[in-house]
Amino acid sequence: MPQASKPAAKQRVFITGASSGIGLAVARHYLRQGATVGVTARRLAPLQALVAEFPAGQCLPYQVDVRDAKAMQTSAQTFIQDAGVPHIVIANAGVSRGTLTSEPEDIEAFHTVFEINVFGLVHTFQPFIAAMRNAKLAGQLVGIASVAGIRGLPGAGAYSASKSAAIIYLESLRTEMQHHGIAVTTIAPGYIRTPMTDVNGYRMPFLMDVDIAAAKFADAIAQRKRFVIIPWQMAWVARILRIIPRWLWDRLTRNAPHKPRINL
Repeated sequence: MPQASKPAAKQRVFITGASSGIGLAVARHYLRQGATVGVTARRLAPLQALVAEFPAGQCLPYQVDVRDAKAMQTSAQTFIQDAGVPHIVIANAGVSRGTLTSEPEDIEAFHTVFEINVFGLVHTFQPFIAAMRNAKLAGQLVGIASVAGIRGLPGAGAYSASKSAAIIYLESLRTEMQHHGIAVTTIAPGYIRTPMTDVNGYRMPFLMDVDIAAAKFADAIAQRKRFVIIPWQMAWVARILRIIPRWLWDRLTRNAPHKPRINL
């Protein structure tokens, strides 16, 4: 009599910035698929509300700021103890704010944006890499960048530069992890309907609903893609942006609208 095949192991996912927007939608997507999901955010109340939507023990909340490397290490260790080594780690936490180098009060905002959008990636991934290698899980590290990292946008120096740095950092990480069987996926969204984009007072082409975006993110992750821009229309826009000469880019952006300068 042939032996019955073993049931597939339940997927384990760890996501930062899961209190709202893309992170919340992606967390809900995996939870609905039956995965055990660790979620982090600076605000605990939205995480507790998410936990209440699903069976006990399926969603594990951690109140932590991705700027705090030691706190992220503690959260990672706790998740591994409670649920096991994650198959997927998604560094989603990010902030966006209009910034102007000419304004002294924006210096702090530049620091904050980089600390969360760039160093937050490092603080998220670092505690899991050794555990993934030891467990031989063929794990996956996923970083959420942005199409805004393709070219510098006026009034968004901090955000565009941080997302450009994220794209290059994730590429470096991918080349490092290939020796350990750990995939690295970079997702660069265009405009997704979230609280982050709700404050924009200008037209946002190809604006996508966040739940649709979350499903497309999960599909790209499942395919272990190296780099993907979502939605697909923005991928074509990004190709054009890369080849526009600098003199033409300056002319096109001369009177472009600026992202609001709001408190983070």
